[in-house]
Amino acid sequence: MQKGIRLNDGHVTYLGLLAKKDGTRRGCLSKKSSDNTKWHTKWFALLQNMLFYFENESSSRPSGLYLLEGCICDRAPSPKPSQSAKECLEKQYYFTVSFTHENQKALELRTEDVKDCDEWVAAISHASYRNLANEHETLMQKYLHLLQIVETEKTVAKQLRQQIEDGEIEIERLKSEIAGLLKDNEKISASPAAAPSDDDSEIKKIKKVQSFLRGWICRRKWKTIIQDYIRSPHAESMRKRNQVVFSMLDSEAEYVQQLHILVNNFLRPLRMAASSKKPPITHDDVSSIFLNSETIMFLHQIFYQGLKARIASWPTLVLADLFDILLPMLNIYQEFVRNHQYSLQILAHCKQNRDFDKLLKQYEAKPDCEERTLETFLTYPMFQIPRYILTLHELLAHTPHEHIERNSLDYAKSKLEELSRIMHDEVSETENIRKNLAIERMIVEGCEILLDTSQTFVRQGSLIQVPMSEKGKITRGRLGSLSLKKEGERQCFLFSKHLIICTRGSGGKLHLTKNGVVSLIDCTLMEDPEGTDDEYKSGQDMEHLDFKIVVEPKDSQSFTVILVASSRQEKSAWTSDISQCIDNIRCNGLMMNAFEDNSKVTVPQMIKSDSSLYCDDVDIRFSKMMNSCKVLQIRYASVERLLERLTDLRFLSIDFLNTFLHSYRVFTTADVVLDKLITIYKKPISAIPARSLELFFASSQNSKLLYGEPPSSPRASRKFSSPPPLAIAKNSSPNRRRKLSLNIPIITGGKALDLAALSCSSNGYASMYSSMSPFSKTTLDINKLYVSSPIASKIPDEGEDKKDKAEDTPASKQGRSSNLSVREESDNDPNQSDDGDAEASPTKSPTTPKNLKCKNSSGFPTDQRNGDKEFVIRRAATNRVLNVLRHWVSKHSPDFETNNELKTKVIAFLEEVMHDPELLTQERKAAANIIRTLTQEDHGDNQITLEDVTQLMDGGKCEPFESHSALEIAEQLTLLDHVVFKVIPYEEFFGQGWMKNDKNEKTPYIMRTTKHFNDISNLIATEILRCDDVVTRVSVIEKWVAVADICRCLHNYNAVLEITSSLNRSSVFRLKKTWLKVSKQTKALIDKLQKLVSSEGRFKNLREALKNCDPPCVPYLGMYLTDLAFIEEGTPNYTEDNLVNFSKMRMISHIIREIRQFQQTAYKIDLQPKVSQYLLDRSFVLDEESMYEASLRIEPKVPN
Repeated sequence: MQKGIRLNDGHVTYLGLLAKKDGTRRGCLSKKSSDNTKWHTKWFALLQNMLFYFENESSSRPSGLYLLEGCICDRAPSPKPSQSAKECLEKQYYFTVSFTHENQKALELRTEDVKDCDEWVAAISHASYRNLANEHETLMQKYLHLLQIVETEKTVAKQLRQQIEDGEIEIERLKSEIAGLLKDNEKISASPAAAPSDDDSEIKKIKKVQSFLRGWICRRKWKTIIQDYIRSPHAESMRKRNQVVFSMLDSEAEYVQQLHILVNNFLRPLRMAASSKKPPITHDDVSSIFLNSETIMFLHQIFYQGLKARIASWPTLVLADLFDILLPMLNIYQEFVRNHQYSLQILAHCKQNRDFDKLLKQYEAKPDCEERTLETFLTYPMFQIPRYILTLHELLAHTPHEHIERNSLDYAKSKLEELSRIMHDEVSETENIRKNLAIERMIVEGCEILLDTSQTFVRQGSLIQVPMSEKGKITRGRLGSLSLKKEGERQCFLFSKHLIICTRGSGGKLHLTKNGVVSLIDCTLMEDPEGTDDEYKSGQDMEHLDFKIVVEPKDSQSFTVILVASSRQEKSAWTSDISQCIDNIRCNGLMMNAFEDNSKVTVPQMIKSDSSLYCDDVDIRFSKMMNSCKVLQIRYASVERLLERLTDLRFLSIDFLNTFLHSYRVFTTADVVLDKLITIYKKPISAIPARSLELFFASSQNSKLLYGEPPSSPRASRKFSSPPPLAIAKNSSPNRRRKLSLNIPIITGGKALDLAALSCSSNGYASMYSSMSPFSKTTLDINKLYVSSPIASKIPDEGEDKKDKAEDTPASKQGRSSNLSVREESDNDPNQSDDGDAEASPTKSPTTPKNLKCKNSSGFPTDQRNGDKEFVIRRAATNRVLNVLRHWVSKHSPDFETNNELKTKVIAFLEEVMHDPELLTQERKAAANIIRTLTQEDHGDNQITLEDVTQLMDGGKCEPFESHSALEIAEQLTLLDHVVFKVIPYEEFFGQGWMKNDKNEKTPYIMRTTKHFNDISNLIATEILRCDDVVTRVSVIEKWVAVADICRCLHNYNAVLEITSSLNRSSVFRLKKTWLKVSKQTKALIDKLQKLVSSEGRFKNLREALKNCDPPCVPYLGMYLTDLAFIEEGTPNYTEDNLVNFSKMRMISHIIREIRQFQQTAYKIDLQPKVSQYLLDRSFVLDEESMYEASLRIEPKVPN
C-alpha cells in the first residue's frame, strides 16, 4: 500500500535552485526541530507558494519543501526563557505558519530582526494562488460584463449612425426638392403666361413641407422645455410640496379618527350614563373632562373635508383659505389646554368611584381604542398644533416666495406658533400630573398625596430595603443574604415632598409598604450610616451602597428606613435628589420664617415685590408656566440672569438646577459657575435683590448694607482666621449653642398644613398673596435646621417640648406674624461639642440638622433681630453653595475627571470653607463629604464593561447558535446592550454631533451603540440565511422571536427592535417558502413585537411601555435621538437678542434625565462568556450584498 506521495525529484531540485536564485524572499531563519527541543539555522527561499529550505546558502539541493497554499502566518509571542538563556533570547522574533489540514504540525520560525520578521510574515501571507484565482474569476466576470456593454453600445451606435445617415439623405432630398421648387418659381415669375394650375400644385407642396418642419421643430422645442422643467428645482419643490399635502391629509384622517373614538366611545356613552338612575358620574364632571372635545371634532371634520376637496382639484393645491377657517377657532384649543390639567384631576377623582372605574375599563377595552386609555385620547389635541406648525414649515420651505399663498401661510404659522408657546407651558405641567396619576393608578391602596398638583415627580427605581425589628435594630443575619435581595426589593418613587416605597405584586400592581409614604419635611438623610450592629457590618456586598432616612413625624413614633442601591452611581443619584428635595422644603421654610418680622414681610411678598421674577426685561423672558416653587419659569435669559436664579436664596427649583447643570456648557464655562458660587458664599447678602432686602432690613441702621457701606455687624461678611479646633478638652469652657425659635402662621381656614403646602401653593400667585384672615398657628420644627449631638440632646428636647406647651397661651395664638429669637444656652457637657459630633455621627444631608425646637420670644432689639437675619442668610447661602456643588459633583463627575484645574479649584475652595470658624458641624461634614467624593479614585461600581467582556473571552472557537438556549441569548444580549448603552455620556446628546461629518470624534459612544445595534441585526440575519434547509431556517426564526419576547419581558426594547428589524430585511423578508412554514403563533408574536417598537406616532407604543416599566431597562436610543434632533432643528440656542434659549435646554434636559435614569440601574445578570462570545463574534457575519446573494441562492427568484 502506498504510504507517501511521489515527487519528481529532479523537478523539485530545479524549482529549489530557481527559488534560491529568483525567489520572492530569501534568507536565514531558525527552524524549530520536530521534537520541540532545539532550533536549527536553515537558509530559506520562497518561490510563489512553495517554501524551500537548505542546509546553508551554498547548498545546491534543498533539504525540504513546504506548500503554503491555504496556510495562515502570524507573529508569535516570545517564549519565557530560562535564567541562563535570557539574554540570548531577548533579540529573537518568532512567527508561525499554521496549516489548515489536521495532521500537519505548525512550522515555527524565528529571526533576529523585527523588520525581517514582518517582511517574512507578509510574504508568506500573500503566497497563495486561491486569492489570485478568485480575483481572476471576478475580473473575468467584469470583463464579460464589459464586453456585453461594449457590444450593446456598438449596436446602439450603429443604429444611431444609420438614423443620422437616413436623416442626412432626407435633408438632401428636401434641399434638392426646395431648390427645384425655387427654380420653378423663378421660371413662373419670368414667364407669367404659364399655366396657373402647375404653379398652385408646387406652392402647396412647399407649404406642406414648411408646415411639417415647423411642427417638428415646435414639438422638439416643447419636449426640451418640459424635460428642463421636470429637472428644475422649482418642479422638485412643487413635488415635495404636494407630498407634504398628501401626508397632511393622512395625518388629519388619523386625528379625526382619534377624535371620533374619543367622542363616540367615551363622551357620548358617559353622557348617557350620567342620565341613568344610578349615575356613576355627573353631567358637570363629564363636561369638565371633555370640554370642547366634540366641537374640536366637528371643526376638524370640516377641515378634513376641505383638504380632501383640495386633493380632488390636484395639481392646483391652495390651502391658505383652509387655515383662514381654522385660525379664528384657535380659542377652542386654548380653552381645552387651560382645562386639560383640571380635566385630568376630575378624571382621577371620578376613578375613585368603583362603578365609574369599571365602566371606563369597559370603554377602554373596545377594539377601536387599541388598548389606549382615556387620558391618552385627551392628550391627542395637545400635539395637533405642533404638528400643523411642522407641516407649515415644510410647506413654506417648498413654496416659492412669489407664490400666491405665501403670505397667508406665514400668517397662519405665526398664529399657530403663538398658540403653541402657550400650550407648551401648560403641557409640561400636564405631563407631570399624568405621571403622578399613572403611579397613583398602579398603587392598589391608592395614594392621596399624588392628587396634589404641587407634587413634582423627580425619579423612580428599584432599591433594596433592609428590614428593621420593632426596636429599630437591623434584623439579624439578613443584610447580605440573597433572600433579602428578592424579598427586600422595593419600587421607590421620589416626589418633591414625599418618598413612596412600594412592593411589586404578581399582576404588576403596586402595594404600599408599612410606613411607605414618607414626608420629606420630617426626614434626616444619612448617606454613609455607620451601624454598630455586627450584622450590619457583615453585609460586605452592600458596602458603601446603603443610605439611611430617619423619619420623625410630629404626630407618631419615629422610624428609620435603610435603602440599598445597586451601584454607587445609583446611590449618588438617589441621595442627591432626596437631599435636594429636603433642602428645598426646609430652606424655603427657613427663609420664610426669617423674613417674617413685625413688619409682616413674608417670602411670597418679597417675591411679589421683586418684578424681576415675573416681568420681562431686555435680558430675560418668562413663560406663563410656574415651577415647583410657584415662580415663573425662564424662557430666554442672559447668562448673568441664569446665574442669579441659580444662587437666589429665596427658592431653588429642582428642575432648574438639573437643567442648568446639564446644559451650562452650551452657554458658559465651569469656571464661571464656580466663581459665582464662591462669590455668593463670601458675600451672601448679594444673593437677595435690593428691593427684597429693603423690606427685609426695615431699620435705617441696616439699610446701609444696600448702598455699599461696610456692614457694622461682623456677621455680614466672612473673614477667615485660624481654623477651628478639631476637639475640645474636658477642662475647656462650656460650649455655647445657637438655636432659632420660629412660629409660622399658616392660613388654611382652620386646618393646619405642613410647611411644604405654604411654600408651594397649587393656586399660584392668587393664593400666595391673598389676605390672611382666620387662621390656625402651627409650629415649625426647627430641629431639622441645625445640628447638635443626637445622643446628648434627647433630654433637653423633652424639656423644651413641655416648656413650649406651657408657653402656648391663647394670647400668643392671636399674633399673626412669626417672631424670631436667638437663644444661647450653656452646655456643661463637653462631649456635646459640635466637633465631637462630627466624629461620632454619620454623614448627613447639609441642611438636615436636628434637635433645635421652636420657642416664641419677643422684646429683642431690632439690631439683634436683623443680625440674626444676616446669620440665617449666611446659613442659607452656605447650604445653597454646598448643595449645588454636591449635586454637581455627584451627578456630573466627568466635569471634574476631565478638568483637573476645576477639580483642584473646587477642593481648595471647600478646604477654605471648612476653616470658617462660624461653620456649623453639619456644613463642615457636607464639605468634607464633597471633597471625599472628588478625591476618591475608585467609584465603587464593580459593574462589568464591554472591555471586561472582551477580555473574559478565551479566544477559542465560539460555540454555534444551536448550542445556546433562547433564555441564555436573551439575557446576555440584554447585558451587552445595557453595557454599551450605560456608558454614553450625556454631553454627546447636545449639538446633534451624531449627524455631523466628524461624528466618530464628537460622539464616539453614540456611534458605538449604533454599530452594536447594526452588528447584532446583521448577526441575526446571517444566522437565518446560513441554513440551507427550510425546516432549520424556520426553527432559527422562531428561536430568535422567542429571544425577542424574553427581551421584552426584560424591558430590553433595543434588542426587540434589533431582532424585528433583522426579520424585516429584504434578504430575509423575501423568503416566502420559509415564512409559509412559520407557525401562526410566531407570526402573531412578531406582529405584537413590531407594533410595540413601531415608529408610528413618534414611537407612541414604545413611549407608553417605557412610562409603565421600572428600571432596569434598555430603551431604543434612536427614539431619543429623533426627539433631540427635532428640538435642535426647530429652535436655536440663542435668540436674536443673544439670550440663552433656556426653554430649549429644559426640553433637552428632560430627555437626558430619562436616559440617565435607565443608565444608572444595572441588570443583575451574570456574564456567560461563551454566549457573549457568540454574540460579539463578527468573523462569520455577512455584509448586506452577501446576505442578498445567499437569500437568492437558497430561494431563487421565480420568473413571472
